[in-house]
Amino acid sequence: MKNYQKINNITGWIVFLIAAFTYLSTIEPTGSFWDCGEFIATAHKLEVGHPPGAPLFMIIARVFILFAGDNTAMFPIMVNILSALMSAFTILFLFWTITAMARKIVIAKGEVTMEKIFAVMGAGIVGGLAYTFSDSFWFSAVEAEVYASSSFFTAIVVWLIFKWESVADEPHNLRWIILIAYLMGLSIGVHLLNLLTIPALGFVYYFRKYKPTTKGIFYTALIGMLILGFIQFGVIQGLFVLGSKFELLFVNTMGLPFWSGFTFYILLIITGIVWALRYTKKKGLVNWNTAVIGLAVVLIGYSSFALIVIRSQVEPPLDENNPDNVFNFVSYLNREQYGDRPLFEGQYYNAKIVDQEEGAMQYSKIEGVDKYVEAGRKIKPIYDPAKSTVFPRMYSNQDNHVAEYKKWADVKGDRTPTFGENLKFFFSYQCGEMYWRYFLWNYVGRQNDIQGPGGITKGNWMSGIKFIDEMRLGPQDKISAQLKNNKARNFLYGIPFILGLLGMYYHFKRDKYDAWIVLLLFFFTGIAIVIYLNGPPLQPRERDYAYAGSTCNVDWYRRAADI
Repeated sequence: MKNYQKINNITGWIVFLIAAFTYLSTIEPTGSFWDCGEFIATAHKLEVGHPPGAPLFMIIARVFILFAGDNTAMFPIMVNILSALMSAFTILFLFWTITAMARKIVIAKGEVTMEKIFAVMGAGIVGGLAYTFSDSFWFSAVEAEVYASSSFFTAIVVWLIFKWESVADEPHNLRWIILIAYLMGLSIGVHLLNLLTIPALGFVYYFRKYKPTTKGIFYTALIGMLILGFIQFGVIQGLFVLGSKFELLFVNTMGLPFWSGFTFYILLIITGIVWALRYTKKKGLVNWNTAVIGLAVVLIGYSSFALIVIRSQVEPPLDENNPDNVFNFVSYLNREQYGDRPLFEGQYYNAKIVDQEEGAMQYSKIEGVDKYVEAGRKIKPIYDPAKSTVFPRMYSNQDNHVAEYKKWADVKGDRTPTFGENLKFFFSYQCGEMYWRYFLWNYVGRQNDIQGPGGITKGNWMSGIKFIDEMRLGPQDKISAQLKNNKARNFLYGIPFILGLLGMYYHFKRDKYDAWIVLLLFFFTGIAIVIYLNGPPLQPRERDYAYAGSTCNVDWYRRAADI
């Protein structure tokens, strides 16, 4: 057993070094396009970037920038190095996760032989390095964006749940669960992708502690979704919404200084947590005590967002949304500047506003006034119910968006789309163009890096197998030299994808519970994001970076085929 652990550790670090060398050798020489420049600037002076902020990323990036001294030309490079190292650590924990699952299949009940150890290590090496060189992940690994750090937090919590699984019957095993909760709290200060692993992690716990039943599986799924919803809406957003009520009471009604109400509210939460810990310990309620500790460490990790308010108070040059008071901060966290998108129910693009509904009163802080002043109520439009639907996918009334809706869903004329056409847009554009196309870039091949939307010459997946590609994209023999020599043109002939399907079959046959966990991770870090974001057409850039987490899960399936 010691021999296995030693080989597993050493091999993992070798894979880490390969990934680190690859990314450090190919980092961007300066700031990249889109948000990278903003992240570098906010990290340098700890300024306030676009909502909902990434304070922990800013703090870590600031530490890396310190190593550049006064050489401003090195500031972007140091933040790029941060992303490269975080990505390499992602590969390390992916390797250890793969070997943890492979070990259960290959040597769980048998003798630990060198042949079996090599099979497990081979699965980890191929899986880790396949993800290292995948198109989307490599791209994010070399620039100053939050997605590399977000991938690291996702990878480490998945590894930790399998670490817990291996010691679940030992004393103090719950410390691993607490560590997962703390890292999830920290990850909120980088990106929210990490939270999407919660339902899958819940199933690891359930399958390890209980005999699976249909009823148990249903309740585990329900509890996992409730925990995810509680953190997303109860902690991240609700914590400050409720705090704003105390702030308004203390400042406007009682005449106390700004932040007095919110300070009292935080002290009240701390007091409640301390009481709950003492009570659950006294009564021997182990699970509830663990839950309270988990909530406490999530809040401790989440406290990195205090940086946003503190820095906004001093009015730095970059101070987006000015979240220097609790009401502005709630708006900042809720990303209100981006507007609302319907999710479960809403309007089609041609629906007219027939009424409006007043929401809660909004408050602002004005210089020279010692209380919060009313800034008007939120107005929610009410659309014609005859032109509304459940699961609305085609909702934007911008002319250019409407034209794209009609193109992708094949809607003829100026009429209300049918629900079937609504679903056609969902499957053809939101899933097909904005998810599966990216997925197949990494595992089948990529045509070029020309952004669409749509078209047979713009950024399609492409296998390199002539008859398959020509069925979708037409003859390829006479394409221009510019398209043929595009540096993003990369044919994989579908081999990784086929191996992934074989690995999925093998995994379900040998260990269906772990296979379902991987599939659940794949769904929540892929299709579930597509559903939740409900993106309109004509995106300003390719969005494959948002789904890199789901491609990571596929690498395990492909490695299962290698065992």
